Amino acid sequence: MQQPATAPMSLRLKLTGIKKAFGATRALDGVSLEIGEAEVHALIGENGAGKSTLMKVLSGVIQPDAGTMQLEGHAYAPADTLDARRHGVAMIYQELSLAPHLNVWENIGLGALPNRGGWIDRPAARQRAREALARLAHEHLDLERAVADFSIAEQQIIEIARALLSNPRVLIMDEPTSSLTQADTRKLFEVIAQLRASGVSIIYISHFLEEVREVAQRYTVLKDGRTVGSGVMADTPQSEILRMMVDRDVSELYPQRSAKLGPPRFTLEGAGGPLTVHEGEILGIAGLIGAGRTELLRANFGLDPSAHVKGRPNPRKRWRERVGFLSENRKEEGLMLVLSLAENIGLTKYPELARAGGYLAPRRLLGMATPWLGTLGIKARASEQAVGDLSGGNQQKVALARLMEHPAEVLLLDEPTRGIDVGSKAQLYQVIARLAEQGKAIVVVSSYLPELFGLCDRIAVMRGGAVVACKPTPEWTEPELMSAAVGVSA
Repeated sequence: MQQPATAPMSLRLKLTGIKKAFGATRALDGVSLEIGEAEVHALIGENGAGKSTLMKVLSGVIQPDAGTMQLEGHAYAPADTLDARRHGVAMIYQELSLAPHLNVWENIGLGALPNRGGWIDRPAARQRAREALARLAHEHLDLERAVADFSIAEQQIIEIARALLSNPRVLIMDEPTSSLTQADTRKLFEVIAQLRASGVSIIYISHFLEEVREVAQRYTVLKDGRTVGSGVMADTPQSEILRMMVDRDVSELYPQRSAKLGPPRFTLEGAGGPLTVHEGEILGIAGLIGAGRTELLRANFGLDPSAHVKGRPNPRKRWRERVGFLSENRKEEGLMLVLSLAENIGLTKYPELARAGGYLAPRRLLGMATPWLGTLGIKARASEQAVGDLSGGNQQKVALARLMEHPAEVLLLDEPTRGIDVGSKAQLYQVIARLAEQGKAIVVVSSYLPELFGLCDRIAVMRGGAVVACKPTPEWTEPELMSAAVGVSA
């Protein structure tokens, strides 16, 4: 195990021996963590390593079973999230915690709206919201629109603005860029630099190691609820961090494969012209948020009506045609969180698994679902466990398992690795590559360019709802691809 780096001269936050158990599951088993003043500290680990639980303890969502916390040398034990914010600790969650029916300024000020004479001071609230958004270069957002009307990326900006409104001394960012464009990510990094310059300490959780290495000065790695290493980011090779995370060599994140393309298998319509994917091919679709990538997949799967897609498909018809779709919004569209892993994985095969008379055969359901826990590395107690109890990355694996179990011959994957750790990504890339080698036709929408370059045979770029360029991956460079996406010359 790597030895911890020398502690910074001035500590902002110190956690010692934090433990937390949920029944028989020990989520945290003596975690220690030190954060310096004006430091960006990366918290790294696979899904289920304990990162989210530790941050919930720190932000007052749950209480630890054992251990101590100190904030600027004083005992710190927040009773709830409001108490944590009063002490200067704020958290931005990966899964958005906005009130969709409220407008932008109401969400940003939620819980801390200014008042005058017992009434909400609306002009002051609007001004504070506008200033918070301006720090993120998004002052153009309509303050009066309901949050539900905005894209996921724009909602993430609103969530960050709300956290900044409390002027925190410790700001926890849990996967803050998972739904952001590269341009928005760059703006966020500028904000982080400004916050650090003003003395704010930031705990930064991300599965993008390239991103973490750029933004953080030090790191701590968690595995199975324990601290397994910490150090100075610039002094530690990426391979060493990966080894601590997964306890194995993950030198090759993307699988080595030579594509053997078969005949055309599926045509995406409504992209300014037909876009065909072949058997055995992984076709990537790049573009900025708002370019129409998600809309293209949804229309062709029949989720959203479109005059540009022939035959008026619907999801039931597409499933019969062995076409599967993975939504980027797993919480609301990809899974039924109150049902078990087995029930979710077998959701499209219930008629085959049912006994005579229409009753579902539980043994057959469990027998079908259980092998996927090992195949995809799903961390769960058993296939009977509710999907809502799993971490985000493991939930995404369950959604993928359903497509593979169906089995779909055409896979339309919208941000398939969003919120998944590096080790799990490597597993999923291997699975996707193996499915392509079996002859399946796969379309991958991703905002993460290294993923498209590392996984796909061809990359199509969308802008303004249409494909503006499509060519084999080796013929692209990242600057050329981004130029095509924004409509300027490289």
